[in-house]
Amino acid sequence: MPQTLVEKIAQKYAVGLKPMQEIHAGDYITVQPAYVMTHDNTGAVIPKFKSIGATKLANPRQVVITLDHDIQNKDEKNLNKYKRIEEFAREMGADFYPAGRGIGHQIMVEEGYAFPGTMAVASDSHSNMYGGIGCLGTPIVRTDAASIWATGKTWWQVPQTVKVMLTGKLSKGVTGKDVIIALCGYFNNDEVLNCAVEFTGDGIRELSIDQRLSIANMTTEWGAVVGLFPIDNITLDWLKKRIDYIEKRGPEGVPSDADGNVSNPRLNKERLNELKKNLSKLTPDDDAFYAKELTIDLSSIEPVVSGPNSVKKYSPVSELMKKKVKIDKAYLVSCVNSRLEDIEEAAKIVKGKKIAPHVKFYIAAASSEIQKESERKGYWQNLLDAGAIPLPPGCGPCIGLGTGLLEDGEVGISATNRNFKGRMGSPNAFAYLASPAVVTHSAISGYISYDITDSKHTITGSIKINSKSETHSKQVEIMEGFPTEIKGEIIFCPQDNLNTDGIYPGKYTYNDEMTPQDQANVVMENYDPEFKNIAMEGDILVGGFNFGTGSSREQAATALKYKGINLVIAGSFSETYKRNAINNGFLAIECPQLVTDLKNKFQDNPAKTIRTNIIAAVDFKNSKLMAGDKIYGISPVGISAQEIIVAGGLENWIKKNMEK
Repeated sequence: MPQTLVEKIAQKYAVGLKPMQEIHAGDYITVQPAYVMTHDNTGAVIPKFKSIGATKLANPRQVVITLDHDIQNKDEKNLNKYKRIEEFAREMGADFYPAGRGIGHQIMVEEGYAFPGTMAVASDSHSNMYGGIGCLGTPIVRTDAASIWATGKTWWQVPQTVKVMLTGKLSKGVTGKDVIIALCGYFNNDEVLNCAVEFTGDGIRELSIDQRLSIANMTTEWGAVVGLFPIDNITLDWLKKRIDYIEKRGPEGVPSDADGNVSNPRLNKERLNELKKNLSKLTPDDDAFYAKELTIDLSSIEPVVSGPNSVKKYSPVSELMKKKVKIDKAYLVSCVNSRLEDIEEAAKIVKGKKIAPHVKFYIAAASSEIQKESERKGYWQNLLDAGAIPLPPGCGPCIGLGTGLLEDGEVGISATNRNFKGRMGSPNAFAYLASPAVVTHSAISGYISYDITDSKHTITGSIKINSKSETHSKQVEIMEGFPTEIKGEIIFCPQDNLNTDGIYPGKYTYNDEMTPQDQANVVMENYDPEFKNIAMEGDILVGGFNFGTGSSREQAATALKYKGINLVIAGSFSETYKRNAINNGFLAIECPQLVTDLKNKFQDNPAKTIRTNIIAAVDFKNSKLMAGDKIYGISPVGISAQEIIVAGGLENWIKKNMEK
């Protein structure tokens, strides 16, 4: 059966498959990624790793640890945390990059951990960025990171793939950042939510690797879990130059052997030649199935701005210039931009000019290497001469940490990837996103602005939804201990985008004294205080679409489990919620048609929690869901997911695998 590129790479890194077993969207698989990266959150992964009884890494060469988020924080508590993380990395023999070396995702690309045609994961949502060089990058949660440290493996459900065709040529002054802002704002109805995006089309030839990395990075904000570009001559040329640079510089971050020797097995000419030889295998099949096909004409995009405070809203810069939007702060920082091309462009704009007196313009390179190269070429000094305020290579204000955060009532324009309310400082501030060029021009003028030569206003794009032809479904193998069927009455909570704070209130999140019964007593408290009185043990909860969006708190899954809910069904889930649920031995199943039918049936019922009197039965062997007199198809729950549920969660699964 034909495969997308995502499915082909997933196939390559899946373990425990049966002979001739093919991987496709919806399949639960056990994966052994080439690399796993953790950053400051390593401090939270270490106790998980130790609590399961692990004493060494399954493969030290698989583990990358970076420090990048809170590097401006010099208080004793944070410095001790960083010291403990470094000591752990050294003791375990993991590759380690200290604070100041750069943002973890940039290091993953620079140092060859994210390599074309491979799979790399990170306990950070922006691991999508690796797709810019043709590496299948996808986020995991902290328990997954502990699992990979201890066993080399974790689980993954292969997402639906959406093809995004980029046609035409970029106009002068338009960048990759403008492209992804336009995609987020134009296709703003969750068209790619929890999907893998594969970019294609003749417009790709217009995009440098730096621009592709920016686009892939922000597919996260678009809602995707993968943003993958093809491996082409631009990729290969970039890789050759990178290998030449590494060979002259020598490796870093890698522990030396007993004789003090270090080597870089990731970036070398032999590996490049091997990639070229196998390039034909690293393309999607011509007749591979894509759930949707989106098209956007690059020539119809002008410099655009996202926001304020939402990536789903965008405006052409030319329109905002008419409104004279005054700014207080500007930022050229983060892993989505702040690479050499971005800093060069900013330096050209500021040369011979000064930042507006009322504006503070903060700059931070994505890595120390980029900063050094920018200094060598004179770009960095141009920015400093104009009045820019330098910060160390790291996340900083992008994540709301360190110097330069937005204060009450302030307006900021940033080359970062997120402008959620309160993300970069005060929730009473207004944050816009734009390309480094627009950000820099705005910092000089004091207002959101750019030197527009061609104003278009109308983006040209289209969407096509594909239906998969019905095929005879094979019966799913059911392992011992996993139920062939789960049955219960449906309680319906119809709200879409029900966030984790609604499911499990934030005020309880860090109360470690909450027992399972305590969690059960407060579950859904913020959504519907009556839920605890309505829900009964053995019920099946059906939610709306994008269930469990928001924070990564695990209790939003465990509290429902402790309440006695058999399983939760939704039209779609936040991918992080689904991972947390299964990692805690609690099933989360998507069935959009059932949710739509229930919404239609109960549209006049104002209750937030509805006892439907409908009995649902989930047939896992045949991947069917019976509710009332209707039958719905669901994705097969394969052995990989079954094993975790039977074990009672991922931590117990890890222990069993360590014993093996």
